[in-house]
Amino acid sequence: MRFLSSSVGRKVLMAITGFFMLFFVTVHLLGNSSIFIGPGALNTYAEKLHSLGPLVWIFRGFMFLMLAVHVFFGIMLTLENSAANPSKYAIGRKLKATFASETMIWTGVLLLSFLVYHLLQFTVRVTPDIMPDAVANRPGDVYKMVLGSFRITTISLVYVAAMATLFLHLSHGIQSLFQTVGCSNDKTLPKVTMVGKLVSALFLVGYSAIPVLILAGILKN
Repeated sequence: MRFLSSSVGRKVLMAITGFFMLFFVTVHLLGNSSIFIGPGALNTYAEKLHSLGPLVWIFRGFMFLMLAVHVFFGIMLTLENSAANPSKYAIGRKLKATFASETMIWTGVLLLSFLVYHLLQFTVRVTPDIMPDAVANRPGDVYKMVLGSFRITTISLVYVAAMATLFLHLSHGIQSLFQTVGCSNDKTLPKVTMVGKLVSALFLVGYSAIPVLILAGILKN
């Protein structure tokens, strides 16, 4: 309990939970990228996940726990940092702050909101753009469902904006993760920062390519 009450302990928990979510984002992108191979590949991937049954729900439960811990301690650390000598804290942050670091709490809130929408759309399948047969038959024709949704310009723009938000959040989050576990110092910080931005850019391009290529008519039935 003393570990959880200390600032260092909370940052370590933020790093651990952040690592698992980074792992999930990576695996999720690899699975989604099967859409570039064709309808059969994406639908086979969806059917494989569906066949795992309880294992998928156990994994989802674990990831929900990681997310809840990350959000809870992220809010606590933000409030504590703001309350602890606000003027001195503000000056200290301005000396080494970036836009990504200054907006971590807000990009986190936006990503959480997007996650809820994403789950309602492609997991629960209750948003208006989802075809009725996608709800009745699971996993169904996931390729057709994705195409139908991302052909709506507004939805595609929302997804690209969400991925830009993810880029901002991870570009600082990955750097913070390395610093928290002691793998970064003043000498290596520029390289760690570059790695964080590069990995975040790969996520931005990889995820955004799906709605963009569908809107452009390159990915189609």
